[in-house]
Amino acid sequence: MIRTGKKFSKPEMSRVINGDIVLDSGPEKPEKKRLDLILVGIYKSYNRSTLQKFIENGFVKVDGVLATKPNQKFEDGVKIELNVPEEQKNADLKPEVIYEDDNVLVLNKPAGLLSMAKGEYCPEKTLEDYGLLVHRLDRDTSGVVIMAKNEDTQTMLRRQFQDRKAHKTYYAVVTGRPKMDEARIYLPIARDKKRPTTFRVDANGKESETFYKVVKADDKHSLIELRPTTGRTHQLRVHLNYLGHPIMGDAVYGGEKADRLYLHAKSLEITLPGGERRTFEAPLPESFNNVF
Repeated sequence: MIRTGKKFSKPEMSRVINGDIVLDSGPEKPEKKRLDLILVGIYKSYNRSTLQKFIENGFVKVDGVLATKPNQKFEDGVKIELNVPEEQKNADLKPEVIYEDDNVLVLNKPAGLLSMAKGEYCPEKTLEDYGLLVHRLDRDTSGVVIMAKNEDTQTMLRRQFQDRKAHKTYYAVVTGRPKMDEARIYLPIARDKKRPTTFRVDANGKESETFYKVVKADDKHSLIELRPTTGRTHQLRVHLNYLGHPIMGDAVYGGEKADRLYLHAKSLEITLPGGERRTFEAPLPESFNNVF
């Protein structure tokens, strides 16, 4: 006896199985998009990277709820609120004017003030709010900095730094006392690959030279005068740490805890437009002497 296969009770089902008919799965679900991409389409004056920072910093609400993840997805039609705070961080940090003319502005930068903005959006004042940047000081370094009021002056002053014709003198309070009261530090510096935002002494690094002299010292600390002839990033901090005498307050390079980084740009010698050679000075902060 030959048995035949079971027949489908509904002929259209066999056609579905064969692919001749596609069943209706119902209404399509609305497509969801990443929050940062939604914002890019709405706020065209900001780039995606800046908008991602706004989200991460808590400046964005979706349907009244705070959003903190740029990759979070939402359907079209949600209510987006972007509230960038107008109040700036460190708004009370204002540099003192040392000298000013039609071309330059020389300032005594307070510790804590950024030299330049990081990214398109910066929620705090920087030196760039006062003029065109010629050279930089680390955020936590205080002291003399010169700004340009026009591009020709900026180019002229920058060239002096590049050609090592601008002479800078720094003061630092360090832990301990160097074996020699006066010496030359000639150690090349390179970026630390393990910590890309920091630097280290490296035989394959860039030429770096610093002259130092101990001004005064006790059994715990030394006040040191520093004259760098090169301008590598973090040069003084790296050199002093390598010698075993890190700067007070330098958490990155092994310094002891303190209320600030004890590094101050004491003076700057430079030629102004017109040919006049000038030396500008910023008094040593009182806290530097109070250590002793």
